[in-house]
Amino acid sequence: MATFTKRSGNWRAVVTKLGVRQSATFPTKAEAQAWATQIESEIQSGQRGQVKAVTFGKLLERYALEESPKHKGEIWEKRLIKRLATMPIYSVKLANLSADDFAKWRNSRLKKVAESTVRREWILLSAAINVAINEWKWISKSPLDGVKRPKDAPPRDRLFSDKEIELLTYTLGVDGIPKTVTARVGYAMLFAIETGMRSGEIVRLEWKNVKGSVANIKDGKTASAKRQVPLTPEALRILSLLPKEADTCFNITDNQRDALFGKAKRKAGITGLHFHDTRANACTKLAKQIDILSLAKMIGHKDINQLQVYYRDSAEDISKRLK
Repeated sequence: MATFTKRSGNWRAVVTKLGVRQSATFPTKAEAQAWATQIESEIQSGQRGQVKAVTFGKLLERYALEESPKHKGEIWEKRLIKRLATMPIYSVKLANLSADDFAKWRNSRLKKVAESTVRREWILLSAAINVAINEWKWISKSPLDGVKRPKDAPPRDRLFSDKEIELLTYTLGVDGIPKTVTARVGYAMLFAIETGMRSGEIVRLEWKNVKGSVANIKDGKTASAKRQVPLTPEALRILSLLPKEADTCFNITDNQRDALFGKAKRKAGITGLHFHDTRANACTKLAKQIDILSLAKMIGHKDINQLQVYYRDSAEDISKRLK
């Protein structure tokens, strides 16, 4: 940001940007403004080399502001970056940022969370660093190079069992027209099992986007990025029970879904199950009803191979269909 002050007939320009402060004096305001614009551009692009004084936290904040809104995981990315603000690596200057800083971050996180969580966080940090290298020109080499990433976990094979669905339905108070937020979370779970929609898509599904037996989903950041999800009779029945008192069908937030679903799991004595596993239940069930191309279109995968992540029918179940 630049400020301009007139002193003794001259104009003093002060540029403060990305932790860098520059000032100069000129005979006219126009000259001061032109200089300030040039200096801001050079600082932004890193041409002056002064951007190295910027911290890794500032790099992540810019990424959250400019890049995260382009991604489906925008909310998760911003939450993670906010959590990182409490960690030592956040305040390290780019000039001093090294593989050792990331190794310490990794080791610290592994003491608190699962390897799979650290891998997801790693991917975000790597993406932010790559943007800073290739587009912003803030740094020339990734400090993650040479740091060992936690091993990939084996593919999940967890599905909601019929008994678990029954227990969670009861625990969440699903019975007729939902009168509580908890019950609406329960219906969101059942709706996810029917449609294979992502949990965030369900939370943000609006009544205006439900046309007949189809839900129109925004599937990206551009206006044209959309997909249509055909709704089963059971999915339509669930929608028919929901009050239309809000713009969104289920009238719940991401935080309410996570907190109340987690509470219901604990109360029901269920472990190792994620709300997102509903997508696998839906994919596994729908694969028996529709062709693979239709399923990929419904689930929202351009690469058919990605369906293998969610298709979790056991070998025993497959063998039964061969008889």
